[in-house]
Amino acid sequence: MNHSYRAVGALLLSLSALAAVPAHAQESFRIGFVNPDRVLREAQPAKAAQAKLEAEFLKRERDLASQGEALKAASEKFEREAPTLAESQRTARQRALVDQDREFQRKRREFQEDLNARKNEELQQVYDRANRVVKQVAESEKYDAILQEAIYINPKHDITEKVIKALNAAAPASAGAK
Repeated sequence: MNHSYRAVGALLLSLSALAAVPAHAQESFRIGFVNPDRVLREAQPAKAAQAKLEAEFLKRERDLASQGEALKAASEKFEREAPTLAESQRTARQRALVDQDREFQRKRREFQEDLNARKNEELQQVYDRANRVVKQVAESEKYDAILQEAIYINPKHDITEKVIKALNAAAPASAGAK
């Protein structure tokens, strides 16, 4: 029992000593948080990259959509006419439809792969710029650590808005340099 009182006393003594430490000494370690998803949604460089990708791939996307519609129409026409066609005609048209579908699927896969590769390139550039800005904000405001993933973060540590503003401010200068 006596041992319990000593432990509680030591704990209270250390807590009171901690409370006596000046506030500036207790807050010497500064942590910030950046929400990368929000940066990608709201920052001008990310929006510009998205617009660039849409413009770059719009024609191919439209071509694929019209090919898909043509294939669907041809397939529906075949379904309507199949009962009246001779066996050889039905087989030939069916093969042609299968070949068209195979070609369409190949083009669609290539489109998706090209789009994903370009998207990754553009996003990597945005991430690189965002990381430089995060580092600049961290150094100028004397943060010790900046987190990008957390289960919970107190909103007072969220510097995402500062990063977005800094990225947006830097966007016209870097766009003009290219």
